[in-house]
Amino acid sequence: MSARQGLFVIIAFTLWRVIALHFDTTDLFVDEAQYWLWSQHLDFGYYSKPPMIAWVIRLMTDLAGSTSIFWIRLCGPLVHMATAVVLMKISRRFIGPEVEGWVGATYITLPGVALSSVFFSTDVVLLLFLAIALFAYFGLRERRSVALALAMGLGVGCAFLSKYAILFVVPGGLLALILLPTARISWRDFFIAVLTALLVAAPNLWWNVTHDATTVRHTTDIAHWGTIGIDLRRGLEFFAAQFGVVGPIVFAAILWATYRALRGRSNAFEQLLIWLSVPIVALITLQALIAKAYANWAVTAYVAGTLLAVWLLQRLWPKGLRISLGINGAASVLFPLATIFAHQLVLPNGDEVMKRYLGRSEISREAADLARQSEVSIIVSDNRDLLADMFHTLRDQPLTIFARPPQGAPENYYEQTFALPATISQDVLFVTTEPFNCPSGQQVIRSWQGTDGYYRGKAISAYKLSSSCLSVN
Repeated sequence: MSARQGLFVIIAFTLWRVIALHFDTTDLFVDEAQYWLWSQHLDFGYYSKPPMIAWVIRLMTDLAGSTSIFWIRLCGPLVHMATAVVLMKISRRFIGPEVEGWVGATYITLPGVALSSVFFSTDVVLLLFLAIALFAYFGLRERRSVALALAMGLGVGCAFLSKYAILFVVPGGLLALILLPTARISWRDFFIAVLTALLVAAPNLWWNVTHDATTVRHTTDIAHWGTIGIDLRRGLEFFAAQFGVVGPIVFAAILWATYRALRGRSNAFEQLLIWLSVPIVALITLQALIAKAYANWAVTAYVAGTLLAVWLLQRLWPKGLRISLGINGAASVLFPLATIFAHQLVLPNGDEVMKRYLGRSEISREAADLARQSEVSIIVSDNRDLLADMFHTLRDQPLTIFARPPQGAPENYYEQTFALPATISQDVLFVTTEPFNCPSGQQVIRSWQGTDGYYRGKAISAYKLSSSCLSVN
């Protein structure tokens, strides 16, 4: 595949994703809605993530003059397209032009890339900056350059501001510097890159210092290190899931390349790519084995991993590249279709395939209607999912939304930033999925069950009550 053909594949799949977004029938997922809200309140850090995704969404929505779902999610396919182009440049410069087209076509059709082109996530921006950092780093192996060192540091720093998962690259990268002479760069360039990365990351580090290390604590909480115990099934499930994240042939090729390296059949650059990818998968598999890990936690492995897999397949099994493109390309076509026909794709048990992404805005609009009928202008909830969608769906309505004040430390961004102030003393509409009783009395406006998507069959209640009922005891 030529570079021109690879670029054609990248543009074709990106256009398909953009067109499909226009006909998307799903709601914002809770995380996407939260990222959008962050973008309306720009900062150097947030409760659960560093700030880059909020900055990207804000840039896109300001340029578009719209905060609709289309413009929020459009960031996904466009950023992935840029990452694919950077990887093509890496492959042409450091591997050879014979793999350039295949690298771009393979990356843009990875199942994980296809999914995050439909539902925007922090991984998308993280991978772009990691690719930029690797391009600069590979260049520094060949010659000293202040410009490349600055670019490497900027890439790493911006990747850190995107997601702390960039740190998973560090152990393998350091081992490569120690064990592989060809992986080393000059001390001057190394320190320039490190200092640049620290300077770029400094605002978020300072934000954590001044906010009780909120994001760091949340990151350790979701790792479940407080409940460590060996569970072989969890580890195997995570490892098996990687065949789905990047496709069965790509992941198998990465494992094949690792086996060849152990047998002494790989060159120095292949070994470097292995150190920049495989240790990440091993590290997160260990995390899954002893605590918990989601399938996407190892995504930083697949920037170098894609280069490694394509290079191996191009030399030893060229047909595998075409088969892989067929498998992953089919998945890349089907994911957007699933969002267009989200209400029609139903499992035998009656649940929609895209259940998690449906029914959220319906509940928000119902809550707004109940608030107007009850003649209140404030809606309060103790449910993160409800709050996330209400802030976006009801953004243009004359309603103020608050989280119920937490009893202790805030458990989410809404409790941290939008807790109902004690100074408010008026009736509010309290929407919850939990049983509730106010000692001083309340009026049940409505109790019902969701009829669509995520909330189907879930009990929801709306109460008109005094704000004092929700104050912290």
